[in-house]
Amino acid sequence: MSDTGLDAFLRRQIQATGAMPVGEFMQRCVAAYYAGRDPFGRAGDFTTAPEISQMFGEVIGLWAAIVWQMMGSPAEFILAELGPGRGTLMADALRAGATLPGFREAVRLHLVETSPVLRERQRATLSEFGAVWHDEAGQLPAGPMILIANEFFDALPIEQYVLRADGWHERHVTCRDQFAFTDGPQVTERRMAELGAPEAKLGEVFEVNPQARKLIQGLAKRFAAQPGALLILDYGHDRTALGDTLQAVRLHQPVPALQTPGEADLTAHVDFAALSRAAEPAKVSPIVGQGSFLRRLGIELRAERLAAARPDKADDLVSGCHRLINPAGMGTLFKVLAVFSPDLPDLPGFAP
Repeated sequence: MSDTGLDAFLRRQIQATGAMPVGEFMQRCVAAYYAGRDPFGRAGDFTTAPEISQMFGEVIGLWAAIVWQMMGSPAEFILAELGPGRGTLMADALRAGATLPGFREAVRLHLVETSPVLRERQRATLSEFGAVWHDEAGQLPAGPMILIANEFFDALPIEQYVLRADGWHERHVTCRDQFAFTDGPQVTERRMAELGAPEAKLGEVFEVNPQARKLIQGLAKRFAAQPGALLILDYGHDRTALGDTLQAVRLHQPVPALQTPGEADLTAHVDFAALSRAAEPAKVSPIVGQGSFLRRLGIELRAERLAAARPDKADDLVSGCHRLINPAGMGTLFKVLAVFSPDLPDLPGFAP
């Protein structure tokens, strides 16, 4: 479905059946957006951490290798990524992880990706690793697994609820001349309590990501039965809170969230506290800032060594590191959470 076709389809759908839940609108927009484009880099709409610096993927690769050792260094294990972009993070991770004897030989690489365009980019970047692709995480095979999710959960569709004088209403999208938010059906207080809504004032918005919670619950059950760990890096908040975080970016600039369906990157902030609560019976790490996590794993020392070895690239290496870890960059807005098997010790990068 083309971008123009999506706009027309959504208009027809809303005209025929009435206003559409925010979650359904977002899901259709995200699917159309990723289906036919490579959105990364300066020529695209946004830049992710792996594209900023090779050090990001290298540090995660070393983290994965250490976790593999903590699992007992199985002779074969699944190394997987949710939404692997261009394959940049995984290529850097595998190069760095190969410095630990046996790690590279043990890797069985699996990628969860629905975009045909991005699958081709990943196939070119990771051609030497024999990757296997899946449409969803539930298709990943059994066995010991380390799973990476960098800026994946923010693109999963959210539900929104708004408090009015007569109670909570699910937020919908309608369309007259333009797409706009409107109040949908009323939702009971009991249901809102089940969703974990905090106390709110009139007009405030509460967001829920049911797909994210379901994914975490499924992985937690898996990790309780067999060795595994999930590493989540994304932007969001470490406490469940109120607020409308639905946002769109196009050509590296914010645009109205409903203005161009399927033509802009549509995301929402990740509720890390909700993910942590959904992770029983697995273990969960503390929720930490990306800057703290990468510092504890030695990214600053890695930057110094790379800059010394490549003085012609020193400025870019140092500025890339700063962007990843400093509060003014991605250091505090981006959070990190691990979900892992109960019999594993605490994972690296999270201790104070």
